[in-house]
Amino acid sequence: MMGFFLNSMEVILRGAGVTVKLTVASLLLGAIIAIFVALAQVYGKWWINLIATTYERILRSIPILIIMFMVFFGLPTFGIRFDPFLAAIISLGLRSSAYQSQIYRGALLAVSEGQIMAARSVGMTGIQTFLHISFPQAARFSVAPLTNEFTIVLKDTSIAYAIGVTELLREGTYIVSTTYDPLLIYSMCAAVYFIMTFGTNKFVSLLEKGFAIPGYEVRGVERG
Repeated sequence: MMGFFLNSMEVILRGAGVTVKLTVASLLLGAIIAIFVALAQVYGKWWINLIATTYERILRSIPILIIMFMVFFGLPTFGIRFDPFLAAIISLGLRSSAYQSQIYRGALLAVSEGQIMAARSVGMTGIQTFLHISFPQAARFSVAPLTNEFTIVLKDTSIAYAIGVTELLREGTYIVSTTYDPLLIYSMCAAVYFIMTFGTNKFVSLLEKGFAIPGYEVRGVERG
């Protein structure tokens, strides 16, 4: 029994490694896009704001599974093909960018107008004000809600199973298909997900306390 457990855990942890890579890559892609969307919504002209807001609303309204199917199965219609892993990163990244953009947008708007006006009054340009006043504080405000986003994207990676990515859940399913012990194997998968999310949340909680600004709290955008 112990040998079976250890062998199964080895396979599941191999899948967990793919899950972590998928999560980190998706969050990084989402962050790159989200920063531009947030800046467009906060500082852009009305038509730029409209484009960014439309993008954000559409991506938040479509289930991640449909986005994944559109990228993996739909884009080949136009001659654009991605392997399952890359298709999953693109899908999860696009979806996450919509939510991350609202985290960054809220963080930027949380910086008091008085500080912005004070910076401009001493001769700082708009870019200097952003780099030295708005951005450092917004980065701090974003820590807590980004932890929630990490947890959600981590769990959403299990949907990549549907397009053939060999991540944690698929590895677990392979074991179930040969051992016929779904309760034990899926419980092991659930435990690994829990350890990854709980461990990350605890680490970032400590990080958040170190960067906290008393009196300034920004709540994350709820996922729907």
